[in-house]
Amino acid sequence: MNPLKKIYCRTFQTGLKIALPFLPYRKPKIVGSVKALPEVIQKKKCSKVLIITDAGIRKLRLTRRLEKALTDAGIPYCIYDKTVANPTTDNVSEAVEIYRNEGCDCIIGFGGGSSMDCAKAVGACIVKPKQSLAKMKGILKVHKRLPLLMAVPTTAGTGSETTLAAVITDAQTRYKYAINDFPLIPKYAVLDPKVTLSLPPFITATTGMDALTHAVEAYIGNSTTYGTRKDALLAVKLIFENIDTAYTDGSNVEARRNMLHASFYAGCAFTKSYVGYVHAIAHSLGGEYNVPHGLANSVILPMMLESYGEKIHKKLSRLAVAAGLADETTPCEEAAGQFIQAVKDMKKRFGIGDKIPEIQETDIPKLAHYADKEANPLYPVPVLMDASELEPYYHMLMEEDSDTEDQREDYSDTPRNIGKEGDTEHDGTGN
Repeated sequence: MNPLKKIYCRTFQTGLKIALPFLPYRKPKIVGSVKALPEVIQKKKCSKVLIITDAGIRKLRLTRRLEKALTDAGIPYCIYDKTVANPTTDNVSEAVEIYRNEGCDCIIGFGGGSSMDCAKAVGACIVKPKQSLAKMKGILKVHKRLPLLMAVPTTAGTGSETTLAAVITDAQTRYKYAINDFPLIPKYAVLDPKVTLSLPPFITATTGMDALTHAVEAYIGNSTTYGTRKDALLAVKLIFENIDTAYTDGSNVEARRNMLHASFYAGCAFTKSYVGYVHAIAHSLGGEYNVPHGLANSVILPMMLESYGEKIHKKLSRLAVAAGLADETTPCEEAAGQFIQAVKDMKKRFGIGDKIPEIQETDIPKLAHYADKEANPLYPVPVLMDASELEPYYHMLMEEDSDTEDQREDYSDTPRNIGKEGDTEHDGTGN
């Protein structure tokens, strides 16, 4: 990256960091069960609910408990269930039409990052009917209070239930972009482990590693605060303690609950401290090839951590201590290496390969441009890189990997959107 661009990026990031204490960040109120939502809706004097989800969620009947609770409380509702992985502008338009035609006045995003991001974008379109989603791209373009927005994550990974971001893909160009503004933070986050019990093992793994990526990128960046560091460390601790149990014993309610809380805290961390190039590259792959976001993050994370080198050894050593991999007396470089190796070992246990076979060499300049445009100047990464410096990472991801292909085939047999996240996710400003 040329020196002038570096100065611009770091100046921009420093300005945001200085402004952090004065910005209206907030954490959603945590609700422990979908059965508690009717009381919230009645208290807010809402009359009809739009539930935004996807076909896979409906097929698994995961919305059944919520629907029964609403019916028993006499609260009318309608459902939009056509959200796709990497939700599109078409999804948002269709859901907005239902919201208006049905006379709804509150929204529940129910599912992975896709459904929650779609729900946020619908809320933004409702309050800004004359502005296109493309014109809301970037930072602080919504600035209007949304209808009551509640999020029910069915994966422990995207963190979209905590963030100010909605990641949307243009249905025509396949360009994926983030809308970032404080009104997009849901009022309530429903961390109900029962809606995650049917999550298949591979999606449990990739979404769990998505949450790990959120925590790690937030922690190693240059715009951390005491609160975001605390949240990131707690998220890493919970993930290392629970992800293997959730993967091997999906019916373990305690492990599922702990993973949901890990995802929540990781989301709180990156909402303020942002993510980095892992997410920027993953978003470009999701937009162009529909690669599931959690899977892309899982593949890219250790590669990017190694590339940052000694710049992040001290921070990685603290993450290693939180993960139970090292102690305070372990030399920083050694502890950092242990953390990176633990991430690689985790990938291996879960059958996650090191490549993204969908990548076409002719697409790489465009993909790198998208990643550069998303990340710079917003993401306070440890080492700045422009598009030309990001291109080699795409080449590193290109070689065919049969293990990844086998897992991708297994993944395609499950309802796809359950494992998405939007950046978000959304998942940073891009979850």
